[in-house]
Amino acid sequence: MNTRARTRILTATAVASVSALALAGCASGGGDAEGGDDKITLTVTTFGTFGYDDLYDEYEKANPNVTIEATNIDTGGNARTDAFTKIAAGSGLSDVVAIEEGWLGAIMDVSDTFVDLRDYGIEDRKADWVDWKYGQATDAEGRVIGYGTDIGPSGICYNGAAFEAAGLPSDRESVAELLNGDWENYFAVGADYTAKTGKAWYDHSGFVWNAMVNQLDEGYYTTDGELNVEDNAELKERFELLGAATEGGQSAAETAWDWNGGKSFVDGSFATFVCPGWMLGVVQGQVEAGGGDASTGWDFADVFPGGAANWGGAFLSIPESSQHKEEAAKLADWLTQPEQQVKQSATAGNFPSTVDAQETLASDATPNEFFNDAPTGAILAERAKGVVAQFKGADDSVIQENVFGPALSGLDRGDTDTQGAWDAAIELLNELVD
Repeated sequence: MNTRARTRILTATAVASVSALALAGCASGGGDAEGGDDKITLTVTTFGTFGYDDLYDEYEKANPNVTIEATNIDTGGNARTDAFTKIAAGSGLSDVVAIEEGWLGAIMDVSDTFVDLRDYGIEDRKADWVDWKYGQATDAEGRVIGYGTDIGPSGICYNGAAFEAAGLPSDRESVAELLNGDWENYFAVGADYTAKTGKAWYDHSGFVWNAMVNQLDEGYYTTDGELNVEDNAELKERFELLGAATEGGQSAAETAWDWNGGKSFVDGSFATFVCPGWMLGVVQGQVEAGGGDASTGWDFADVFPGGAANWGGAFLSIPESSQHKEEAAKLADWLTQPEQQVKQSATAGNFPSTVDAQETLASDATPNEFFNDAPTGAILAERAKGVVAQFKGADDSVIQENVFGPALSGLDRGDTDTQGAWDAAIELLNELVD
């Protein structure tokens, strides 16, 4: 590990501890345990809502010599802290580690921490994934360090009952028509909703901002890895657009990953929520935690302001420190087969990165009972058209979580105006990112 990479990891670990906008939102068949009849334990660390519990059970039944010990960390930001702390210490990583797209760029600084999966046959599966997903996990030396799990095509979750109360159409097709267009249109509808109801349009500015940034051809970094924030006119323009809406009362100023214990999803605190596929499971979990159920009124529309966007997605990687690399690779390979990705999607709501699994969801159009019978898989398949993941630089998630996160929280609370929030973000950028 080079000195620059180690310094970056130690810095990122410290910074991530104050994360405000951590991101959440995966060879056929498992083999026999290595060593014949020897029993082994494989440790797995994921985050957020992966939907793997039933798959772990299925794998253990097919592989009786394997026991899986799973750890799930609440958010992607906390998972980043955990992973980088252990990388810096040189020990402690699980046999299989989930890596989030937002911090994959930082992982690539120390990609030799993880095994080259070409040694375990991943090249034979290259065509399984959408091409850019496979490419994301390939380092500068051509080493492939991750089996792709999900990707994050995005639609809009909305509360139909809240729309009806404001005199807005609530059926999915009409909502898609209402919100079709750019972010200016989304905020214009939000201004109308807020004026009629006195309630917020979206939960908090941070998640909306993340979606807006991910939609750009280049976000916080250029495609050649140069920092791209302070003088980025397109980025500033979007920030000002969001800032005006927030100053106009459209933000509920919720705390990221909290939402008042889920109650804000139930009591009408806000009406819309930006939803990459993996966020559907988060929404359902929050509604249920807040005392709601399918009757609370949440739905999912085939629309996203500004068009196609990818937010998130993950990979399963095998650390060089694993004592069971071959068996860990077999498990990660099995978990990311199309058949398993379809099952994962049914459980967690996320959207597969393998082509066959995507086609299955598109053709099945299975109603999602919780989201008013919306065919969430088929909608996500439609939203995935034209999606290409944005290049993520080494400090991308730090910028999102610890630079713009606090600045936008201040804007949400009314502690500052839009220009003040931008200035605060730039100040934090200069303090935290070299």
